[in-house]
Amino acid sequence: MSAPYQASASWAEQQDAADPLRTFRDEFLIPPHEGRDSHYFCGNSLGLQPRAVRAAIASELDYWGELGVEGHFKGRLPWMDYHEFVRDDLAAVVGAQPSEVVAMNTLGVNLHLMMVSFYRPSAERYAILIEQGAFPTDRYAVESQIRFHGYDPAQALIELAGDGPNGTLSLEAIERALAEHGARVALVMLPGIQYRTGQAFDLQAIAALAHRHGCTVGFDLAHAVGNLPLQLHDSGADFAIWCSYKYLNSGPGAVGGAFVHERHAEAALPRFAGWWGHDKHSRFQMGPQFVPTPGADGWQLSNPPILALVPMRVSLEIFRRAGMPRLREKSLRLTGYLEWLVRHELADVLDIVTPADPAQRGAQLSIRVLGGRERGRALFDYLMAHGIIGDWREPDVIRISPAPLYNRHADCLAFAQAVRSWHSLG
Repeated sequence: MSAPYQASASWAEQQDAADPLRTFRDEFLIPPHEGRDSHYFCGNSLGLQPRAVRAAIASELDYWGELGVEGHFKGRLPWMDYHEFVRDDLAAVVGAQPSEVVAMNTLGVNLHLMMVSFYRPSAERYAILIEQGAFPTDRYAVESQIRFHGYDPAQALIELAGDGPNGTLSLEAIERALAEHGARVALVMLPGIQYRTGQAFDLQAIAALAHRHGCTVGFDLAHAVGNLPLQLHDSGADFAIWCSYKYLNSGPGAVGGAFVHERHAEAALPRFAGWWGHDKHSRFQMGPQFVPTPGADGWQLSNPPILALVPMRVSLEIFRRAGMPRLREKSLRLTGYLEWLVRHELADVLDIVTPADPAQRGAQLSIRVLGGRERGRALFDYLMAHGIIGDWREPDVIRISPAPLYNRHADCLAFAQAVRSWHSLG
């Protein structure tokens, strides 16, 4: 993005005052630091708490106290259908049909459940393709599934090394790998955004490429959901999974989510069955034969955890009012400003790992400190001690993520000023 950026407090304040989404910040609790708001850049790891969550949870506790088991059928939002109350807003955030998404379990559990259905190795097709350096959840899950099916990860796990700057991975590298190995690949499993580099992937291009080689394709959207305006239905992906405690602000260890494309809505796929995945119209007849609910709901195992879903419902209502297009527009401005500050004010201190092309990144910039890991760790500790909250990923990356719902241009400037102050200390 081209913009007349300035490294001044007055300029940053002007931009924030003109921000049409500025009032959404007031709907979140900003962790304090020495009597003032901290500069919180860690929404890519744990999003902030919406202020309305406390009262919303208290309401459900009141219903529980007043109604007992009847809370499943009475109250403003009866518990029996509670997971449906987040469905439309969740579908809008990820660009899916409502029937294609479900809030359930956590990311790792959902990944295993999806692979039960979508990783069906045969003597000819048994391999899984992932990126090298995948987040441990994905790496551990796919290797264990390979072993569970009786294959050796040494032959069946294909890990793509980055071929671009700072370990980023090009579409051409994926294409080359599938040209070489596609005939034996059963599943392509890649992230929406790579957690360490911050690189965003073209889901539609990858899905089309995988399907062209006869592979099933799934995506881990942990760092993409609520960050990028995804179009999951149009992407053609077979499935996707995500957590909800990052940009979706649903609380630590929050209920995760899953997407299953509508072409699989009534397919006779193998799956681990559970009572809540049974067709809702006959669920309480308690029959012995499992009849899956059409769509993503059919992959549910157990009834939804009501108190855990409340923060997600509150946060998704905020997303509905803000709108992903407007959030993305602001995210481009904030991340563009942060990038400009690093390149123009801090080029002697920091190097950016994340791609410069805004289409290949979300809110996150992954940064390395010139001079090596020890200096990087020293800067990270300094920032944390001064109320600049990012996170550290081994071996040497600081991740700074300006989330558009609550971050400001002033936060980005505060980060740059803190880095300069640290550097001046020698």
